[in-house]
Amino acid sequence: MMDSRIENDLVSEIRLDPIQAKVYLLVTCYGKMSSTKIAEKLTISLDHAQKAAKELITLGAFIDFSETEFEAMHPRFTAVNMYRKMCVRENIEFKRNTIVDNMGVILEKLYDDARTK
Repeated sequence: MMDSRIENDLVSEIRLDPIQAKVYLLVTCYGKMSSTKIAEKLTISLDHAQKAAKELITLGAFIDFSETEFEAMHPRFTAVNMYRKMCVRENIEFKRNTIVDNMGVILEKLYDDARTK
């Protein structure tokens, strides 16, 4: 999967928790997935997988196809949208963040490749 740099950037810049970052990267890089498959691939509990995926919907990163199936939205948009929502939550002025912008650019090819197999 992605190197840990992007995972670390998701935690430090967007303030996702580590499980949310792993779930986000997994679904972004491999495509639509059920919470059961997420739990299996990340070796986490089904409850943790379901909770993280639902939180990512709220954070603007995922859409749900059903109660247990999730898809990532395009990373060029979601990286900035998650950052914007974090700024609102943390009462931080929203301004351009090149780390966040670069995350979206890096993930875009993986996202597109996973959906055009």
